[in-house]
Amino acid sequence: MVYFKHILGLAILLWCVCLSSSARDFVVVIDAGHGGHDSGAVGKTSKEKNINLTVALKLGKLIENQCNDVKVVYTRKTDVFVNLNRRAEIANEANADLFISIHTNALANNHTARGASTWTLGLARSEANLEVAKRENAVILYEDDYKSRYAGFDPNSAESYIIFEFMQDQFMSQSVHFASQIQQQFKSNSKRIDSGVHQAGFLVLRATSMPSVLVELGFISTPAEEQYLNTAAGSQSMAQSIFNAFLAYKTEQMAREQNAVNTPSPANGDEDVKPITSVKPTPVQEEQTSKPTPTKEPTKPTNDKAKPNKESANTTPATVASTPTDAPVFKIQFLLSSTKLKEDDKRLKGLSPVDYYIENGTYKYTYAASTDYNAVRSKLKGVTVKFKDAFIIAFKQDKKVNVNQAIEEFKRNRNK
Repeated sequence: MVYFKHILGLAILLWCVCLSSSARDFVVVIDAGHGGHDSGAVGKTSKEKNINLTVALKLGKLIENQCNDVKVVYTRKTDVFVNLNRRAEIANEANADLFISIHTNALANNHTARGASTWTLGLARSEANLEVAKRENAVILYEDDYKSRYAGFDPNSAESYIIFEFMQDQFMSQSVHFASQIQQQFKSNSKRIDSGVHQAGFLVLRATSMPSVLVELGFISTPAEEQYLNTAAGSQSMAQSIFNAFLAYKTEQMAREQNAVNTPSPANGDEDVKPITSVKPTPVQEEQTSKPTPTKEPTKPTNDKAKPNKESANTTPATVASTPTDAPVFKIQFLLSSTKLKEDDKRLKGLSPVDYYIENGTYKYTYAASTDYNAVRSKLKGVTVKFKDAFIIAFKQDKKVNVNQAIEEFKRNRNK
């Protein structure tokens, strides 16, 4: 009997150990940009590195004080220099669930701007976005062996950023969603101007193996924003906003993981394979800003098999008749969203007709659809007036394809 009790006690002890070891803390890595001999952007009265560190430490303290199940890891807690690769390594070695890099924006030549923004990894689709990435990536020039460490990457050369065009970030949808939550908090909690969610080629995000964002708290080159970010109340408010977004994101992730445990996986095991649907407003002219009135039924992306009266406003019957039925279809991608937008959502800015497709859980909205690349390209300039990051993509037989290869195919078909 004593022996049985001993065995039972040992079994219970082992069960408790296994249970506790399986419950892993949520790990967040907070990265205060720049540091040490790298001051980052410099304002009239302060340096970016100090603003970044102040907000990073306040954010970490909020998490540590209020989230017992979260482990906070810092890339730096003092005024020291840490190279970009090492920052990503710290996150990967910690097996982090989330990476938050904190920075402060700036404009050259005494130009001023206002607003906080949040960025995810991707190719910058505008000159302004590229300049932000160039400035943040220029930190590698402080590293002695940066040419070998970053495989010849030149932070000041636009050509170097082409590599980000073909990067497939498996955490894109989570990163964009978290970035959107941060922006909502900046606007509602801190009452800051919402400068939106953007993509650019940040080296510090490239090597991380978890959802990752880079926050630009505001513009140190704008005196009013510099003053705000250097006040105790301003830095605390920005940290609180990021914390609020973090808490919402973490709660959703934990609920999703719990549901995944309790819910059988789909038979095909691929949650990202979803039908491409569309929002088809009543046709209007491109410059008209009336709210879209979509039809309710989902459709495949517009292609050459569609009837002329169902085609996008940019595809004419003549084009359909003169091109192969499997020719690539070009579209203008102009907006990303972590959730499906309502039919009258103001973020569409009256653009119609619009479609969307789902990739890695992210809703990607498009305008125009034609097998004629030149027809779509002619529309791009008008779209960039409303959406400066808009760019052309291509589909073939309802599947997204490399746009450069699609353009070459269009040229060959046209010359036949």
